[in-house]
Amino acid sequence: MAERIRVRGVTIHRPLIYGNNAVVLTPEEKSLLPVAAKDHTHRWTVAVRSAASANDSDIVGGADDLNYFIKRVSFKLHETYQNPTRNVDKPPFEVSETGWGEFEVQIRITFVPESGEKVIVLYHHLKLHPWTLQVAAEEAVNPAPEISAKSGPVHSWQYDEIVFHDPFQSFLNILTAHPPTPLPKNKRKPVPFHISHPASLEASKGGTPEFTMSMEKEEGERLEAAKKQVHAEQEKLKGLLAEKEAELQQLHKQIAEQS
Repeated sequence: MAERIRVRGVTIHRPLIYGNNAVVLTPEEKSLLPVAAKDHTHRWTVAVRSAASANDSDIVGGADDLNYFIKRVSFKLHETYQNPTRNVDKPPFEVSETGWGEFEVQIRITFVPESGEKVIVLYHHLKLHPWTLQVAAEEAVNPAPEISAKSGPVHSWQYDEIVFHDPFQSFLNILTAHPPTPLPKNKRKPVPFHISHPASLEASKGGTPEFTMSMEKEEGERLEAAKKQVHAEQEKLKGLLAEKEAELQQLHKQIAEQS
């Protein structure tokens, strides 16, 4: 009974990522698809994983099993898929399919009974096409799958932290018994999430992007640079507005003198 008492004042979190990767189907793979799926162009996997990546792994995240605190992950796909709601009750918490279009995936995470926590719902826009402007421009001219294939796998992942406030003692015991693998401080695989080009793959000996502790600092620096740029643009526009207002006043004065 004591273990069902909440430990007040305690907060504990678990980092995870959710998102997808996608690759262009080869002609051989397309030939094996059922007739109803002959227009499919990509194979993709949508998943919920631990944030840290295993050493020398070509998978983004997934160093830790999450089933010690997650009971089920439900993925709600586009209604055109057969059985669009896919329930996954054991790791890996992921669904793989083929398709041709992008859409929003609803992800429902159900925690183990010991947690006493409510279901949480996340949303992810399934991404199939490369982020790079060069590849996008090539696709606009020639939409052949071979162009997309040049960029390698597409990665679209979101980092999040599930925070548990005042957990039950029994659940707190479970969480503390399974500490998450810490994120590396710096990049071990210098391939950004928006680029996975074969040339980069060779250079990085693997090329799979990963989340790191330095990402928070880098994101903060990017936001600060963007704020400075916006501020500079605002000041420029203020100066232009003051100049135009002075011109308007001068025109009003000239009109008044002539009348």
